[in-house]
Amino acid sequence: MTGLGAVFRPQLPPERLRALARLADETGLEELWLWEDCFREGGISTAAAALAWTERVRIGVGLLPVPLRNVAITAMETAALHRMFPGRAIVAVGHGVQSWMGQVGARPESPLTLLREHLDALRALLRGERLTVRGRYVTLDDVGLDWPPADPVEVLTGATGPRTLGLAGEAADGTVLTASTPPEGVRRARLLIDEGRRRAGRTDPHRVVVYLLTATGPDAAARLRAELGEEGLADTPDLGVAGDADAVAKAVQRLADAGADTVVLQPTGDEPDPEGFVRFAAEQVRPLVP
Repeated sequence: MTGLGAVFRPQLPPERLRALARLADETGLEELWLWEDCFREGGISTAAAALAWTERVRIGVGLLPVPLRNVAITAMETAALHRMFPGRAIVAVGHGVQSWMGQVGARPESPLTLLREHLDALRALLRGERLTVRGRYVTLDDVGLDWPPADPVEVLTGATGPRTLGLAGEAADGTVLTASTPPEGVRRARLLIDEGRRRAGRTDPHRVVVYLLTATGPDAAARLRAELGEEGLADTPDLGVAGDADAVAKAVQRLADAGADTVVLQPTGDEPDPEGFVRFAAEQVRPLVP
């Protein structure tokens, strides 16, 4: 079955999260995703709050920028979420927006090297291993978690370029693709991820999560066009969807047919009714997605 979720965009103030998280929980939405966008809202703090306010919905953080975070902190916080809320936290790490990383003095010379070192160390720490590492960016001296997760934890990474997609296949347990990825882009990403998995000799599952820019309501098409234009994506075919539940479900299915395991509906930044959007995803779109 194709998983379905929705995004709580950080353009909304954090005090709006409680009502939206509870609504996602009550309406049966499978996943609610949060972003750690500079300089809006922290990913772990908002995820912890959303998990505490709800009972069953899975909460995803997509993603934590690794230049901002020591891997030991990432591991400690991820492990704590998984121990307090077993099976409900989803954590993805990634490069982050490099201009933002530059603003805080954390832009690495080699983002790919940093991401590989961070992923390798993070996954090992979450497995309960004790590490001594002397990498280009990651340095650990006899570090292990006192409270590692009780069960195996999947670590996802965000990826767009071919080298990062290959790395995702080698070193992560899943990949998050942005809303700038049309169905053909999902197919290409799957091929690159699978090449990385073959290089690493991996045969375990690898989940692909794709954001789908979605607008519904009387002005849906105009809002979708405006946001794609602002992002410089107006000429990209098969990107985003505007319309009713049937139109959105068909767009979700196209991404699933291309290789997505989970599709997360991303409202436009000016979505006038975020609560209505969550209810639309759970009550109208979900029944139409196999």
